[in-house]
Amino acid sequence: MANPTDTAAARSSGTAGPSKPVFKPILDIKKDFPVLNREFGGLPLHYLDSAATTQKPLAVIEAMDTFYRESYGTVRRGVYRLSEKATAGFEGTRKKVAALINAASEKEIIYTSGTTQSINLVAYSYGRKFLKAGDEIILSQIEHHANIVPWQIVAEMTGAVIRTIPVDDTGTLILEEYKKLLGEKTRIVAVNHISNALGTINPVKEIIRLAHLAGPGGKGAVVLVDGAQSISHMTVDVRDLDADFYAFSGHKMFGPTGIGILYGKFAILDSMPPYQGGGDMIMKVTFAKTTYQAPPHRFEAGTPAIVEVLGLGAAIDYLKQVGLDKIAAHEAGLLEYGTAVLRDVPGLRLIGTAAEKGSILSFTLEGVHPHDIGTLLDEDGIAIRAGHHCAQPTMDRFGVPATARASMGPYNDASDLDALAKGLKRIGEMFR
Repeated sequence: MANPTDTAAARSSGTAGPSKPVFKPILDIKKDFPVLNREFGGLPLHYLDSAATTQKPLAVIEAMDTFYRESYGTVRRGVYRLSEKATAGFEGTRKKVAALINAASEKEIIYTSGTTQSINLVAYSYGRKFLKAGDEIILSQIEHHANIVPWQIVAEMTGAVIRTIPVDDTGTLILEEYKKLLGEKTRIVAVNHISNALGTINPVKEIIRLAHLAGPGGKGAVVLVDGAQSISHMTVDVRDLDADFYAFSGHKMFGPTGIGILYGKFAILDSMPPYQGGGDMIMKVTFAKTTYQAPPHRFEAGTPAIVEVLGLGAAIDYLKQVGLDKIAAHEAGLLEYGTAVLRDVPGLRLIGTAAEKGSILSFTLEGVHPHDIGTLLDEDGIAIRAGHHCAQPTMDRFGVPATARASMGPYNDASDLDALAKGLKRIGEMFR
């Protein structure tokens, strides 16, 4: 995703001719999403909250419904045909995930409830085993709370210390400051791939490379990447990135809630103790001693979210059918167009203008609280998010209590952004 702001910035300074760039959609997939083809209060829905959760295509809905109706059974525990078929689909999704992110093996793919649980798993398993007093955990200043709080809890348990990478006024990480933070005490680096609050695309490949040169004895720190905002917007290759851990959620990639993924290099996973205990994660249990399964099953205690896993598999099939390269190109156009039309709104301030951005537009409107913006836009059938976006340190950095946020997906088009700009102008006039 390239920088969308150049054309808009030039236009606003009077150096460009057209009033706004021409957006030429390359995708026409809105028809695949039932909720987007309904009216709400007699108005079409302009859904601009994909950073919070994506809508679901009919293919995913039908795959889950069909399984419940025709094939439901538990996994790994039955010898009957329903169970065997469910197990094949359940493990088949693991292979699909591995292929999607180019993992070396499906044994590196752990099912979780979402990105939050994936990060907590690493913090409590890897962190509690390997961190000691004085070790350092590096986070960025623009992390989601789910990539802050687990590390704070583990730091309190172990005596580790948290350091943060600062960002400049555009929301770009200052890599020179990151380099200064790295050293002998660096054990873990945890950063997002794309900021949910700003849209900044972080240079995670370089962040990982530098981290792997640091750490105790120069043996390298491990890096966890929060990929919740990137997984359905760009091609992710964990081996090319050399990521040690990569976490993401199904519901942000057109799949259901309640299912997420933790990717981890197998050698690292194999060194980690279980995160939870229960059925299926064991080889043998006695009251004297329990022996655990190898990864990934070591980290999957209890009856899993079977139907949600199959829904995730259908979502991956849908992503492949549409094409991540086409999605990225479409959303880059949306971002450019949206940036331009929002710059025409009097009193609007964009928060987060990094050179490399995902399809997220965070903003404030002079004299209007973001929650009022969200409520009033809903009257026009426009769905956006308002608040601190579970990123209060980010809000503090930019001196605002909250922002309004419009986030795009491949099912959006220019009409959604035109409606947003029109609605914001109406709201601005109401408060003048």
